Amino acid sequence: MSRRRATVTTSHADAAAVAAALRPDNTDEMTTTVSGNRITTTIERETTGGLRATVDDYVVNCSVAETIITDP
Repeated sequence: MSRRRATVTTSHADAAAVAAALRPDNTDEMTTTVSGNRITTTIERETTGGLRATVDDYVVNCSVAETIITDP
C-alpha cells in the first residue's frame, strides 16, 4: 500500500521556539525543518484518514504554540 504525505509550511516570528514546542508531539513519520521564520513539516501516514487527523492535530498544536509564545 502506498503512503500518504502532506507538507505544511508556516511562518512565525520565532519559528525555532514554535518548532521546539511542537517537537514532543512529532512522531517518527514526521520530519520538521526550520529555516529563518519558516517551519516545514512533512507528515506521512498509511491512510488518508490518518493523515487528515494528524495534519489537523499538527495545525491546532502549531496555532496554540504560536499563541503561547507570542502572547505569554
